[in-house]
Amino acid sequence: MLYPELFKTLERVRWNMDTDINWSAFDASLLTDEQALTIKFNAITEWAALPATEMFMRDNRHDSDFCAFMSVWFYEEQKHALVLMEYLRRFRPELVPTEEELHAVRFEFDPAPPLETLMLHFCGEIRLNHWYRCASEWHTEPVIRQIYDTISRDEARHGGAYLQYMKRAIKTVGDEARLAFAKIGMLMASARRTAKALHPTNLHVNEALFPNDTVQSRLPDPGWLEHWLDEQIRFDSVWEGKVTERILHNLSLLLEQSFQSAQDLNRYRKEMMRGVATAV
Repeated sequence: MLYPELFKTLERVRWNMDTDINWSAFDASLLTDEQALTIKFNAITEWAALPATEMFMRDNRHDSDFCAFMSVWFYEEQKHALVLMEYLRRFRPELVPTEEELHAVRFEFDPAPPLETLMLHFCGEIRLNHWYRCASEWHTEPVIRQIYDTISRDEARHGGAYLQYMKRAIKTVGDEARLAFAKIGMLMASARRTAKALHPTNLHVNEALFPNDTVQSRLPDPGWLEHWLDEQIRFDSVWEGKVTERILHNLSLLLEQSFQSAQDLNRYRKEMMRGVATAV
């Protein structure tokens, strides 16, 4: 089992919201109304770990080890929502999300293949780590900069934990896992060629609720995410390149290949598909 060791590893570096965040360093003159509103929307999107966890638990009933790890992931992701709301409660109480706004992002996700979903969330953690690092640089108020830096490191550790389960999948199911990881990796490493960032937050996950079936669509301002990325924190091609590089680097190690681009991944995927078809 991976869960016992992952629990110990994450427990050793767990931060305390009361003592590890330097709340006394707050400088009201360095927090703008524009910045404060983005913190509210980020708190709501982090709350969406709740329906994601329900999806993971449902679609991985066969895997008690992974479901046990969800207890740690869910706790830490909800803690991210909580620390952002605590910041607002202390310094901009009028912007604290309402219970109704939080509950709006809790809806059922359609069943999806567990291996593809695992890879999607691995890439999502890499992307979120970089989004929050970029957000920390954009903010001017020192406490929220510390908070974004802190939760960005959590996201990186979560990506590392997902990677352990991906390695296990390759050992247990082999080419099925390789194909799933290459397929999603190709899509996530091609984000610079799409009109919007690819992240679980803005993917359609419930066909019956379309078009109101993304986390982003259920925010008080559905257009917020793109505006935050493009006009506020300015997550540009340089930052996007860092995300792509980390995805390709990790997949190169995982699949024991050298991937320099999404096209390399696509060629690998097609070769794998031909090999599987021939074997069948």
